[in-house]
Amino acid sequence: MPASQPTVVIDTERTGQGVTAQIVRYDIPGPTNAVIYEADRYLINMCLTPRPLNSRAGYRERWGPHRFERLGDVFMVPPGEALAVRGEGGQQASLLCYLGAGRIDQLLGQRLEWSDRQLATTLDITNARIRNLLFRLTEEVRHPGFAAGPMLEFLSGELAVELGRFCLEVEETPVTGGLASWRLRLIDERLAASPAAPALEDLAALCNLSVRQLTRGFRISRGCSIGEHIERRQMESAKRMLVAGDSVKAIAFALGFSSPSSFAFAFRRAVGTSPSTFRQRQLRSLTG
Repeated sequence: MPASQPTVVIDTERTGQGVTAQIVRYDIPGPTNAVIYEADRYLINMCLTPRPLNSRAGYRERWGPHRFERLGDVFMVPPGEALAVRGEGGQQASLLCYLGAGRIDQLLGQRLEWSDRQLATTLDITNARIRNLLFRLTEEVRHPGFAAGPMLEFLSGELAVELGRFCLEVEETPVTGGLASWRLRLIDERLAASPAAPALEDLAALCNLSVRQLTRGFRISRGCSIGEHIERRQMESAKRMLVAGDSVKAIAFALGFSSPSSFAFAFRRAVGTSPSTFRQRQLRSLTG
């Protein structure tokens, strides 16, 4: 089936020195295959509604045409790097934040260089400080308050510094003891096959490892515990089901929670709002 071209609508946009932030809606009629490239600025994309299923990406000029990794809620494309993206159709809203490379270099006092290992980490950024700044930028773009211009530049400057730290921390973290890429792929495929959380023993057996080897290696490879990763994947599934109209009760039992209230508690802890409020906000985002 040929790839489809998405319809893109910019709901709102704010600009400042070296920064442009947009709230964007995509309507993707079918399977898509696109390339994202920015010559002299960074692009950070944070999905505000669930990302279309099976969204994957790869730096083909670096990795070859066959390596595609899963796209997380937050990903980044450094300047001068071409990111090939493919996935299924659907509707989605995102925050797009463009940061001028020159401004980042000036703030950091050096030019960032991105190795293959570092580029792989940009496809699923789980850093809490970066994500919190992006949420604050989203609110500022949607509801600009007093001194909106200086606030936008302040937040983007802090984001630039955090991205620099993120880049350098990845390079400084030793890789010894991490899981092989085929084991990480097996884990992701198992999590995609069923929204219910698997037992660690089952994942360890799938990877032919002990539970201790699995948990230690996963944290080294992904920078978070496997439990945190499973919960994040579950919440992604929950978001999609909420937008699709499934009831909270049905979602709770599909994800393996003992009750709707325990699911609602976990969802609020992970997402910061109740399932019903999340559903209302996402439907408003999609309809403009």
